[in-house]
Amino acid sequence: MGTGIQGIYMERCFQLAQLGAGHVAPNPMVGAILVHEDAIIGEGYHQRYGEAHAEVHCINNALRLHPELIAKATLYVSLEPCAHYGKTPPCADLIIRHKIPRVVIGCRDSFEAVNGKGIEKLRNAGVEVIEQIADGKAIALNKRFFTFHGLKRPYIILKWAQTRDGIMASEGAERLKITNPVTDRLVHRWRSEEAAILVGAATAVKDDPLLDNRYWFGNPPLKIIVSASGKLPGELQLFHSGDPVWVFNREQAKKEAQAEWIRVEDPDLIGGMLDLLFERQVQSVFVEGGRRLLQSFIDSDLWDEARVITNTGMIAGSGLQAPRLQRQALLQTTVSGSDEIAIYKNMSNQFII
Repeated sequence: MGTGIQGIYMERCFQLAQLGAGHVAPNPMVGAILVHEDAIIGEGYHQRYGEAHAEVHCINNALRLHPELIAKATLYVSLEPCAHYGKTPPCADLIIRHKIPRVVIGCRDSFEAVNGKGIEKLRNAGVEVIEQIADGKAIALNKRFFTFHGLKRPYIILKWAQTRDGIMASEGAERLKITNPVTDRLVHRWRSEEAAILVGAATAVKDDPLLDNRYWFGNPPLKIIVSASGKLPGELQLFHSGDPVWVFNREQAKKEAQAEWIRVEDPDLIGGMLDLLFERQVQSVFVEGGRRLLQSFIDSDLWDEARVITNTGMIAGSGLQAPRLQRQALLQTTVSGSDEIAIYKNMSNQFII
């Protein structure tokens, strides 16, 4: 993080950017503020995909409050302003049009249509640009976006709950309830922040989950089932929820009223599925499958975060053992009643700090 007053202003950009979580993907989260003589005269953030970017909201805010100061102010923005036409016009052009003399940028945008081009356009127009004052934190804020473009696959979060003795499920048909109601709400908040949620066929059939975020607000994630055979009971709740469902399998590609079956031709079912998700612009996947599916992601080194909930007051004695992480580093732990929540990162992902 940059030191002094620049670091403080950039931290405010990060706070604003985070308000867009769960609403802007596959775009990055971005926050922006306009500062004149150490006073913030406008601020904004990217609120929803396809709509105005952070710089637009920030400048519009300043136009309502202090229009006469905009051409004397410094714009702080957490990510390089765009220089191309996408869903909206280039933000670099807007900055130039309003004669903002100085722009401070958290980090460059790795998207090939932007990378360095926004900075170049601003400098060519005579705008002073200070960049990368908070490079590491700015990248970590958009770890999904940078992973997606850097590794050419979705950002992958693994999640499971386990008892104190490391059991995640019963061996029979009976469901083992591990987490408390407060933690359940947290999990639904996590779901609302990701583009898609994924389970395997065994979990879909045994638990018949809805895979929604009914205990939290925000957009429901795209529902995905991975099933080699593609043979799933038509009465599953997922197929009658009214939400899109994708079934990745080896056998067939078809569309029905309740779901889309997508054929994976790659011998590596998981890797082939991730390639297809990348092509379809799915930026992040929340994996809540059973042990076999979770361990397959771990063994293939295809994961970025793991969120492991341990009920420290429950001992199962027997049952299905939880997965075993590899190359992990602990990021943080929190406590929710008897539930201990540990978040790990995959040390091979450079975009997570």
